Amino acid sequence: METIKVGLQPIFSGINLPTVIKTAILPGEHTERLFIATQVGEIYYKENGNMNNFLDIRSRIIKLGTNGGYDERGLLGLAFHPNFSNNGLFYLHYSVAGTKGPGALPYSETTDEVLDSFAPNPCDINTLNLKWINRETQYDHIDTVEEWIYQVDSKPLKRRTLLNLRRPFMNHNGVNSLNFSPETGKLVLSTGDGGSGYDPFNLAQVDMEIPGKIIEIDVDQQVNVTDPPVVTRFNELPLPIQYTLTIIVKGGRNYNGISYLRHNNQFIKYVGNVGQHLVESIYSFIDYKPVPVTFLVQKNVMNSKRNEEDLINLGWRGWEGSLPTLLIKDCPEIKSIDKKITAFYDEMIDYSTERLRPLTCYYHQEPRVGKFSGSALTGVKPYMGTQIPNLTNCIVFTDWSTRDNSHKGKGVLAYTPFRNNGQLNDYGMIEIESDSLSSPAYYVSLGTNSEQTKLYLGVYGSTNVTDYNQGTVFEIVQ
Repeated sequence: METIKVGLQPIFSGINLPTVIKTAILPGEHTERLFIATQVGEIYYKENGNMNNFLDIRSRIIKLGTNGGYDERGLLGLAFHPNFSNNGLFYLHYSVAGTKGPGALPYSETTDEVLDSFAPNPCDINTLNLKWINRETQYDHIDTVEEWIYQVDSKPLKRRTLLNLRRPFMNHNGVNSLNFSPETGKLVLSTGDGGSGYDPFNLAQVDMEIPGKIIEIDVDQQVNVTDPPVVTRFNELPLPIQYTLTIIVKGGRNYNGISYLRHNNQFIKYVGNVGQHLVESIYSFIDYKPVPVTFLVQKNVMNSKRNEEDLINLGWRGWEGSLPTLLIKDCPEIKSIDKKITAFYDEMIDYSTERLRPLTCYYHQEPRVGKFSGSALTGVKPYMGTQIPNLTNCIVFTDWSTRDNSHKGKGVLAYTPFRNNGQLNDYGMIEIESDSLSSPAYYVSLGTNSEQTKLYLGVYGSTNVTDYNQGTVFEIVQ
């Protein structure tokens, strides 16, 4: 597939790690502005070429980088209400200050004991059936989803809390995790499987568990719950909150949001799912059947099974994108070759027919010419503009950093052509002709304007969030 060349035009530099890049029209104005949220808790917007402070919640964010600098907590989601220019409402997803816990334990229900490791071992069934116990004390942190309101003459004000979520591990909380659906008008929360590796408690597949799901929230439905409880399962939520929630996707490992593309009066949805050791995956779908949380809770109480075809299932942890989930082991005979062992054979079979197949995959070990060896998918966006004609009607995506020796420490841009049937698609490379990038340059986020005619790239100069002020946001140009 053709390699497309683009340039980068710097917009802001010297900022902290940018997790969200979006546009919105401020109340009382008529011009769409670029907004940037950082992992440490700042939100800026562009005005007359300057970077203005919109909101600073750093004091509300959990202390980051305590285990060496790398962290997947922080300010993870920002979304503006579809009527933001009139009502001023916007929504945040972040990890709450002062909620650091000791983390979950690898408890085996089979042996009624805590094991030494979370790692799965196909030769030891005890490691394949771990349970998250003592959740109120054995957790890593608490995430919250809140509604805020912009005020023209004063600082934005928090209005209410929608959800408080207890998370078992530091990682896999989702990123760019809040978006509004232009199809339903609902807020969409994309939350990862809870973390560690290989989803040790299989939370992504259990309907009653919140991790690993994409959830629609009806924020226009007023709920008289002023202080929602901290929960890990849907049935722990008060009934008024349950009524506002529907689930559309399960079986995800770690999402980087959901994007929508209008085509022939339908909306095609694009979901990126970060892989374990082998493959990064992009999924697309048009039709779906949202399942009300109240329905799932009722089924759980009655101990009855729902129709498995209702929810879109990405297949994790039985499947990692297009491949069965595999354990990577060294070959003692030949050090340069890996041995790959099926991690969860029964789950691979269970989800083999009901799972949604990916639209596009790229691999961590890539033998093909003209491709790249990736590490972590960080953004997926449709491009409908004409300023970069070779990318028009393509789905653009970013990888955090290639594994190729000649470009280690550098992120990757790539694209896949638009198709509306969701069948597996090839991808091509996007080559950047620019001296704007220093080394290292990790591609941490991807954004668009509301019309999807502009593309924005967030780059960071370190893997550690506590190496401050090493971020730059670029516009991708011809």
